[in-house]
Amino acid sequence: MKIVTFNIRCDFGQDGENNFEYRKPLILRRIAEEKPDVIGFQEVLPHVQKWLRESLPGYTVVGCGRTADFGDEAMTIAVRNETCELLGLEVFWLSPDPYRPGSRYENQSECPRTCAMAIVSCRELPGPIRVYNTHLDHIGAQARMQGLSQILRRMEDDSDKLALPSVLMGDFNAYPDSVEMSPIGEFASLGLRDITAGIPVTYHNYGRSGEETGKIDYIFLTEPFRAESVRLWEDTENGVYLSDHYPICAELTV
Repeated sequence: MKIVTFNIRCDFGQDGENNFEYRKPLILRRIAEEKPDVIGFQEVLPHVQKWLRESLPGYTVVGCGRTADFGDEAMTIAVRNETCELLGLEVFWLSPDPYRPGSRYENQSECPRTCAMAIVSCRELPGPIRVYNTHLDHIGAQARMQGLSQILRRMEDDSDKLALPSVLMGDFNAYPDSVEMSPIGEFASLGLRDITAGIPVTYHNYGRSGEETGKIDYIFLTEPFRAESVRLWEDTENGVYLSDHYPICAELTV
C-alpha cells in the first residue's frame, strides 16, 4: 500500500503566489499520478475539506475540526475506495479530557490539537490496519511531549484490545533530536520505527532563503510493516509548491 502524510497548509490567503487557490492544480495532479491508498492531511480548514471531498471523488474523506463546535483545522484522512475500505474512525483531543471537543493542555497554545485514528482494510494487505494522524502543538514543547505520550498510550491500549499493524504520522512540530520526541523511546513495547529518519527537511516554507527549516513531519510503523520506499513530493511549478511542507510518501508491505 502507499501512504502519505501531507500538511496542506491552512488557507487564510496569506501566502501570495503560494496561496491555496494556486496550489490546487498541483495537488490534484500529484494525487492523481501517485494514487496513494491512504492520505493523512493536517491543517485542513472546513472549506478545504469540502474541496477535498468534491475534488477527490475516488476517496472517502473524513475528519472533524478541532474546536468545540467541530470547526477550524481538522486531522483529515482520505481512503482510496478502489483499493481500501474505511472500517472505523475516531477523533480524540490531546488534552486531559480527550472526548471533550475543544479541550487542550494548559501549557499549550490557544489551538486545540487532535488525533484521528482510522481502521482501514486494504485489498493488498492480509488484514485491517490502524492509521493515526496528528499535528502537535506549534508553541508548547511540553504540550507536544504530553500530546505524543497520550497518543502512544492510546496506541498501546488499542493494541492490547486488538493487535493490528499501525501507522503513526503527521506534523509533530519537533526536530528528531528534540526532547519532545523522547516518548517514542519510552513506549518501546510498540516497536515504532521512524521510516523517515533519512529525510533531512520536510518544512521548507516555500523555499524561502534565510528562513528556519527542518524535519518535523514523520511516519512511524509498527511490526510487521516494512517500508519499500520513502520519498518526498517536491513538486514545484513556476515557483508554486504543493505546500510549505513536503508531503512524505511511503510504500509499505507486511
